[in-house]
Amino acid sequence: MNEDLPPDIRDLLDQLEAVERDARALVAGLSEKLGSTPPAPGSWSVAKCLDHLATANRVYLSALEPPARRAKESGRLRKRPAKPGWAGRLFIASLEPPPKRWSRLKAPRKIRPRPAPPLTESFQSFMASLAEVRTFLQSNAHLDLAGVRFPNPFIPGVYFSLATGLHILPAHARRHLWQAWRVRRALERREK
Repeated sequence: MNEDLPPDIRDLLDQLEAVERDARALVAGLSEKLGSTPPAPGSWSVAKCLDHLATANRVYLSALEPPARRAKESGRLRKRPAKPGWAGRLFIASLEPPPKRWSRLKAPRKIRPRPAPPLTESFQSFMASLAEVRTFLQSNAHLDLAGVRFPNPFIPGVYFSLATGLHILPAHARRHLWQAWRVRRALERREK
């Protein structure tokens, strides 16, 4: 089915699949206890990273869905590839790992992880959120994703294209999976 999709949509799906593979590798062989343990007081555990990503994906999707629905109803079909504009590219670059000193921001309140999420539940929730993102992308691939805008759910007054939003999600996931790998490795070194 992916072969029938335009290359830019296939690329986004490939990015989401790579994120999923990385998350699966991250939790493979990781005990519930170790996955739920932060490496230091006030820092995030692997489970918190995954919990944050699952919540962020769902908040972003809830912002993307109404404009996509309106675009579908008004027949705003694909005119160009689903690529972000220059401002979107800059924002996406700021999310890529490793975080730069200037791009380290506190997570907005509505997507902060729960105080002590279980690893298995957080992982399953993240996997489910990735499936929801893939479904959204595949069902809206025929729309003008680069031309339809949505309000950023975290920065009032800032609007991005749906294409930018869809590129933000895997970049954000790569950042926090990078963080989670660092946590896992630190904890495993400590246990030796």
